[in-house]
Amino acid sequence: MNLLAHPELLELLAASHALGTLRGGARRRFETLAREQAPVRAAALVWQGRLAGMTELQQPVAPDPAVWTRIRNLIDAEQAQQALARQRDNAVPIASASTGGWLRSLALWRGAAAAGALVAVLAVGVGLNLREQLINAPAVQYVAVLSDDKAAASMLVTFDPKKKQLVLQRVGNFREGTDKSLQLWALPPGGAPRSLGVLDNAPALRLAASESDVRVPALAISLEPKGGVPSAGGPTGPVLFHGPLIEKTL
Repeated sequence: MNLLAHPELLELLAASHALGTLRGGARRRFETLAREQAPVRAAALVWQGRLAGMTELQQPVAPDPAVWTRIRNLIDAEQAQQALARQRDNAVPIASASTGGWLRSLALWRGAAAAGALVAVLAVGVGLNLREQLINAPAVQYVAVLSDDKAAASMLVTFDPKKKQLVLQRVGNFREGTDKSLQLWALPPGGAPRSLGVLDNAPALRLAASESDVRVPALAISLEPKGGVPSAGGPTGPVLFHGPLIEKTL
């Protein structure tokens, strides 16, 4: 299945992956797609950031015992479905590759459905109004995963059109020295690189930007002297990370 042609399913699977409800072969296939396709990798990282941020802002609350019962029921129901599916598979051989593709798609849908169910349980048991928080989460119109030459992701960049700001999150282990700065560049087609700002050492950073600033096909990050360099001259140091900037449907 081409997840890029089904954005709603991609969002559900990314949420399920972040929650941990996407397991087994479905999880491995999703992670393979994430390694191969930048939009899938970006969706996974965005959801990991959303859920991590929610848990950090909340005070711990002991869940009601009924919550564990609901979770147990969800797990039992899923295991029962899997057992029934195995019995059907043993009774009726898979006759074609198209049937196998349908079963793989079914596993993905089950993982997505489990994600929605677990979100509902968490909302009741932990006292988090996750639905409201997700609705009020920053809008993401553009997203980029900037990677090094070995395709290792190092920076997640999203653009929030409501707040007119770029949000950058470090997802790799690279740390520049105290005498150096990372600088973000927009790469317009047929034009010179344009500086979007100098980054500090924080794990997450926000930079003011307009939609016209980010309406470019790609972004890059270079290593520059402390404080960065003027935009007119372009990068003077090595370009460490780069990647396509993808427009998402809001």
